[in-house]
Amino acid sequence: MLVINVLTLSVCVTIGSCYNGLDGNMGKRQYQIQNGQCSYTFLLPEQDNCQSSFSDPVQRDGPMDEDDSSQRLQQLESIMENNTQWLLKLENYIQDSLKHDVVQMQQTAVQNHTATMIEIGASLLSQTVEQSKKLTNVETQVISQTTRLEKKLLENALSTSKLEKQVIVQSNEINKLNDKNSYLEKRVEEMEGQRQVELKTLREEKQQLEALLLRQTAVIGQLQQQLIKVSSNNTVLHSQQQQVLDSVNSLIHSIAMGTLSAMMKDIPTTHVDCAAVFKSGNTQSGVYTLTLPDSTQEVKAFCDMETDGGGWTVIQKRFDGHVDFHRTWQEYKKGFGEPSGEYWLGNDFVYKLTNVHSYKLRLQLNDWEGNSGLSQYDQFSLESEEQNYRIHLKGYSGTAGKISSIGQPGSEFSTKDADNDKCVCKCSQLTTGGWWFDACGPSNLNGMYYQQGQNSNRFNGIKWYYWKGSGYSLKSTTMMIRPVDFSSSL
Repeated sequence: MLVINVLTLSVCVTIGSCYNGLDGNMGKRQYQIQNGQCSYTFLLPEQDNCQSSFSDPVQRDGPMDEDDSSQRLQQLESIMENNTQWLLKLENYIQDSLKHDVVQMQQTAVQNHTATMIEIGASLLSQTVEQSKKLTNVETQVISQTTRLEKKLLENALSTSKLEKQVIVQSNEINKLNDKNSYLEKRVEEMEGQRQVELKTLREEKQQLEALLLRQTAVIGQLQQQLIKVSSNNTVLHSQQQQVLDSVNSLIHSIAMGTLSAMMKDIPTTHVDCAAVFKSGNTQSGVYTLTLPDSTQEVKAFCDMETDGGGWTVIQKRFDGHVDFHRTWQEYKKGFGEPSGEYWLGNDFVYKLTNVHSYKLRLQLNDWEGNSGLSQYDQFSLESEEQNYRIHLKGYSGTAGKISSIGQPGSEFSTKDADNDKCVCKCSQLTTGGWWFDACGPSNLNGMYYQQGQNSNRFNGIKWYYWKGSGYSLKSTTMMIRPVDFSSSL
């Protein structure tokens, strides 16, 4: 509500008496104007000494004079006219004031609204810019991650393709080896059949020679009897008889020796190990054919006839890395390589051999600096394939470490396709080769072969921990066995 004090306006109402409008203010009249929702109140001062129009102190009970009434009416009309003009001016003033205030208020409201909208727009714009930046960063990260994933997928695809090619190549090689192995088995069977036929023929010839020898012996006996009868009658005949006897004895001796030599040549000689070869008089180191007792299985093995009295059957030999020792279970079972070079004799033959007789094991090791090491076990044997060729060792001695580097006694043999170790990591695939790993223990003489300069810091090399540590790959190794009761005297 707006209260405005304006120019002094005297309004004197003389009808009956002077009326003073009160609003708590003496001598002032209150006017209230309503314009729309706005209400305006005006306080107008009254005339002082507003008195009755009757100046005569004596009350008049009679009617007024006509002149006085007319004069008073004129005064009232004048006053009303003045008031009307003043009210019109006041109304115009109020309207002008309201227009100015309304315009100012509208402008202020528009400015405030515009400023607010500008501020809101600026805030939204800044937020939009930040969101755009964030979206751009996210899009950049997504593109980067997508690019990385595409690269990885491409690399994986290339690796998979390469592995598939390698698998195909290895499968072809395996098929070729299987075909070759089948061919060799057929050849062995054919040779075995020929050998059986030859043995049968030699036995028949032996029987014929024995029968011929018996007949000749009977004929000679008859001649001796006839000579004795003749010599009893004639001394000359006796001397001739003696000559004939000497000739016959010489003939018998010649025939007997010739037949025995032929028989010895016809009957083949078999040896179960290199100790037996040594005892037969062959004292030169080299490759010999070994045959187990009561068996037709033959293997070629290298015999060391010089080391510590000779008679050693070499079951493993490595020195140049030309033979791959990362082989399958069947290959380690039957043996591979050439006895004159690098080779593995075969777990099945060693198992059968060490269960016929008591053997000792000798390991000769050489490093790249010209040093040699020796590890020897007084007792050595393998269990059958059903027990995974479990190893048994006793009585360690040697210079290649104060402790044996072969796994714990009772360790089972493992290859890349037969995991029998005590480690979840599959030691044969991790360190390569076939060996008695236990839990990827301190030795593996069938690991990767590294040349000099590349043989350090190699966890999958030819390792003998208690002599050269876990990261040193050896230059050469030899594993050989000999009967415990062997004697080098012939």
